[in-house]
Amino acid sequence: MISRSFSIALIILALSTSNGCRKSDYLVEESALTIKDNGQGTGTVTWEKNKTHLIEGLVFVNDGQTLTIEPGTVVRFRAGSGENASALVVSRGGKIIAEGTPDEPIIFTAESDDLMNEMPAAARGLWGGIIILGNAPVNLRGGEGYIEGIPMAEPRAYYGGPDANDNSGILKYVSIRYGGSNIGEGNEINGLTLAGVGRETEVDFVEVISNADDGIELFGGTVNLRHLVVSNCGDDAIDYDLGWSGFGQFWLAVQTDFHGDNIIEASGGINPVDGIPNSLPIIFNTSLIGNGNTGAGYCIRFDRNAGGIIANSVILHNQNGVIAESTNMTLDSYSQWQEGKLAVINNLFYEINNPSIFDLNGIYSPTQLNAWQSHFQNGQNNIGDPQINHRQGNYLPQQKLKGNLAPVPNNWFQNVDFRGAFGESNWIDGWTLLSKLSY
Repeated sequence: MISRSFSIALIILALSTSNGCRKSDYLVEESALTIKDNGQGTGTVTWEKNKTHLIEGLVFVNDGQTLTIEPGTVVRFRAGSGENASALVVSRGGKIIAEGTPDEPIIFTAESDDLMNEMPAAARGLWGGIIILGNAPVNLRGGEGYIEGIPMAEPRAYYGGPDANDNSGILKYVSIRYGGSNIGEGNEINGLTLAGVGRETEVDFVEVISNADDGIELFGGTVNLRHLVVSNCGDDAIDYDLGWSGFGQFWLAVQTDFHGDNIIEASGGINPVDGIPNSLPIIFNTSLIGNGNTGAGYCIRFDRNAGGIIANSVILHNQNGVIAESTNMTLDSYSQWQEGKLAVINNLFYEINNPSIFDLNGIYSPTQLNAWQSHFQNGQNNIGDPQINHRQGNYLPQQKLKGNLAPVPNNWFQNVDFRGAFGESNWIDGWTLLSKLSY
């Protein structure tokens, strides 16, 4: 029997006998047990559901390559940290087609996960994460950046470009579990990283559960996100910065006691803060469930000139509500609100321990604080019990939360008659790990 491993001799032979063979046509080393990247990426290949896929180290989908993953496929990642962390990285110009189904989701998980739903809640950071790098605009000097979570001097780790319509592929009915390995002091990999990803990329029905760092982080780009499930993560549930300006709808984020920072962390630019594009997404119909009084994070935190609209949502069970940064200058999130580029409207809040719910941090006057806090009422926000038994694993309200809704802004959004991520359909059932657990 011929081994599936590609020897150096065979690779040299293939190179020496090929005329005009593109770099992206080469394959990674692959055996019956492991997939390693020899510098040439995955190649254009299909990973089948009836085969074992174990990734060791950083494996890239290079420029010009397409990785297709069949519905029902389980991709496992070998444990490791630092330079030995395992992750799947889609480079600029590469594509991933990971399109599962409700009955056959695609699962990215740790090597030690036997899929019997018996992993402990603290099983975070067992591997890296999924990283997608695109050619869409980002708020960085020079229009591109080097992604965090990958050791330096890797030429395939850059993101950002001029193409707002860039297409990095499809993630649909995908579950990402137990990631976030540490690659340095205080530097872990996000469960799903979307950096400079364009709006032609499809991200729909994606779960990130038990990641050591953020569940999902967006670095600029224009990608739109629908039906997200993020739970039991060690830092923020969803974090956007560097000019993300996409749309979002139907997001569920669930924190657990003593774990998690902000549920949504919204930041703008870093170098420079006043650069463009600004972080100005539009997000409707989220259900954001915090960790009660066991943490110091916020339901939503705006800083570094970030804006955006968050509407028709249900936000509950957290120490702090919504905070915006004020620097007493024009380059802060408070100024974005004054200019009508930041709004938190038509939402239902419940069990927020901070009585004012809306707060400022930084440098501000009592007049500014009063004005911002008045946005709670002026923005048609309310306080009330949504009747969600989240501690029993039920994230649907007992009745649809109708009335007092902001109109959807464009045709990308589904025009629904309820607040929060759920109406009468439990769209997380079956394909997510969260639906089998209770956090």
